[in-house]
Parts: sequence; structure tokens; C-alpha cells
Amino acid sequence: LREELCQEAVRLTALLVEHPVGNTPRAHALLALMLLTAARFPARVDADGVLLRLDDQDRSKWNAALIDRGLTHLAAAAQGGELSEYHLQAGIAAIHVTAADYASTDWAGILRHYDELNRIKPSPIVALNRAVAVAHVRGPKAGLDAIAAIPQRERLEAHYLLHAVMGELHWRQKNDEAAARSFRRALQLAHVGPEQLYLTRLLDRSSAVLADHAGL
Repeated sequence: LREELCQEAVRLTALLVEHPVGNTPRAHALLALMLLTAARFPARVDADGVLLRLDDQDRSKWNAALIDRGLTHLAAAAQGGELSEYHLQAGIAAIHVTAADYASTDWAGILRHYDELNRIKPSPIVALNRAVAVAHVRGPKAGLDAIAAIPQRERLEAHYLLHAVMGELHWRQKNDEAAARSFRRALQLAHVGPEQLYLTRLLDRSSAVLADHAGL
């Protein structure tokens, strides 16, 4: 994570929306997305540098000032009739940062946002993220079915996230062998240290359960 580059992007976009030409709903939505995403940076990894998922993050470490700025710009983005991919992505980020805790996340609202995003800006990665929301709303099997139905899914085969998500959904179904297989493939494809450490933990978890079942 190159935080200095993210901070520079925020600075430049803030300058953009202050200019009469750049003061548009789309630009405000983009800035809101950047701010709401950057607000979670302090909680993204643990003391050992391992990537932390949303449900494991210490929300007290999230930057409240950035969240407030992000929500302000999201409100400004609502002026006018435009609905861009930035509006929807910022809306998803807003749902996450305004939830009191992970358990109270409005996953149905997130799914509605992804449904609309998939309509106006379809891509395999959007469909994958939508499948995660589907799994939270309708269960892991529905999530796996949504992944199987992704158009041009082959474009994701070399992306570790596809296999990490499938591994987690198999794990939630208690299909430990399929979970371990998916996590192993994800680890082979991951190239960033925190991601590799995170996937190693997931693979070790699945392997330990398999060994226990085998009586090893």
C-alpha cells in the first residue's frame, strides 16, 4: 500500500472539486470514495504485517476525520441526476464505515449497489465483489453460484482474489478440502507480503482441520 500516493491523489482531487470546472457530482463522488477508503488504512494490517479483513479490523483505528470529509463529499455528489460508478463505489464504502460493527453491515444495501454497478459498469471483478455480497445475504452456496455465473470468469483465474473468495465460501460450507485447494492456489498467485501472510494463515487453518479429520 503506497499511502503517500493515495494522499497525493486525495490532495489533487480535493483541488479539482474546488475549481468551478471540476466541481461536479462525479468528482465529489470520486473524492468521497478516496477519503472513505483511506480512512480504513490504519487498520488494514496487524502488528505482524498480516492483511486484516473488515471483520477483523479495529474500527477505533479508522480515521474519523476522513470519514466525515468523505460523507460530506458523498452528499455533495448527490446533487444533480448523475449516477456514476464512483457514486456507487463510494456508497458501498459509506455503508461499511457507518456500520457500528461488522455484524450490523447492511449487506442487502451493498448488494443493491453492486447490482447497479454491474449494470452500468460490468466487469469480472465487479461481479466477484457482488458475489461476496450475495454470499452475505443469501449464503455461501449462492455466492459460489454467483461466481460460477460470472461472464468472462477466465479473466479472473490468474487473480488471487478469485481463489481466496472461493476458499472462504467453501470454508463456510465446511468443505475443507476445496477450501484448502482454493487457498493454496490463491497463495501461489499472491505477490504482496501482507496478502501472502494472510493466505498462509487461511491455508494453515484449512490444513489443520483436514489433518484433524484424518486423525493425524
